[in-house]
Amino acid sequence: MMENVTFHDHKPQALSLYDAVVTGLSKSDKSIPPKFFYDQRGSELFDRICEQPEYYLPTVERRMLSSLAEEIATLAGTGRVLIEPGAGSAAKVRLLLDALRPSAFVPMDISFDYLKSSARALAVEYPWLPIHAACVDFTHSLPIPHEVPNGPRLLFFPGSSLGNFSPSEAGGFLRLVHDTVGSGGMMLIGVDTKKSERVLNAAYNDAAGLTADFNLNLLQRMQQELGTDIDPEIFEHLAFYNDQEGRIEMHLVSTEEQTLRLNGHRFEFKKGETLHTENSYKYSPTEFINLVTENGFTQVRHWVDEDGLFAVYLVAVA
Repeated sequence: MMENVTFHDHKPQALSLYDAVVTGLSKSDKSIPPKFFYDQRGSELFDRICEQPEYYLPTVERRMLSSLAEEIATLAGTGRVLIEPGAGSAAKVRLLLDALRPSAFVPMDISFDYLKSSARALAVEYPWLPIHAACVDFTHSLPIPHEVPNGPRLLFFPGSSLGNFSPSEAGGFLRLVHDTVGSGGMMLIGVDTKKSERVLNAAYNDAAGLTADFNLNLLQRMQQELGTDIDPEIFEHLAFYNDQEGRIEMHLVSTEEQTLRLNGHRFEFKKGETLHTENSYKYSPTEFINLVTENGFTQVRHWVDEDGLFAVYLVAVA
């Protein structure tokens, strides 16, 4: 056991794939939450999507964080308790650790096995860093382990993950962050910008077809894990920018009239009917600053890359 890492399992009650399918397909506008993309194959496909030239987000954000690390540390100060909901492999936080020199790091993830693996790897790389890994569903709570030292907090939320929330859900999450970091607390967050529809649509319709495979893999999960008679071959990937809503939408389109059977349930699909699998909201700087201001923060600084593709914001509890 490494001395600089501890684990805290809050045993989050995750919605099962079965319940999500039965609930989501019973609606008139059928939908399944995007969290169910990420089985092993889905996670591997997403890693490959992040390498595609059309999917600019991870490349641009990593470049920005690398170049801004020292400036962020100057503005936020060193020695804060650093918290990262949905930390995953903790790849991006590595770009900041040497500059921020946090007093402790609290990675959070809903998968305890994945969390243990990534936290242990990080502990080996950064033996000076106390790591308190917490298995939680960060969309509902952000519990900080009692062992974490007192002191000012900085929550790190990269990857434009906020875009998967509706604006009202995003407001709720920001209020949760506000209460978690408390007085003197700050948040560093990555947010995708509004831009050319051509660029946005290309990012979710890569030429290699990996995003289509990623979307369709959800149907393969349903087939393999739930024993449904669904046929992924008669669905097609659809992703487009909805300008009125300010979001990318991903759907699976039934190319034929069909009936899906699952444990006594029957779900009818008309030809052309869609299963809505993801939203990704985009924000102009003015829109995002208004959103955080409405939810208890004040802007410290924000940066947009030279091509206007992505933004990073540092905000503080008002």
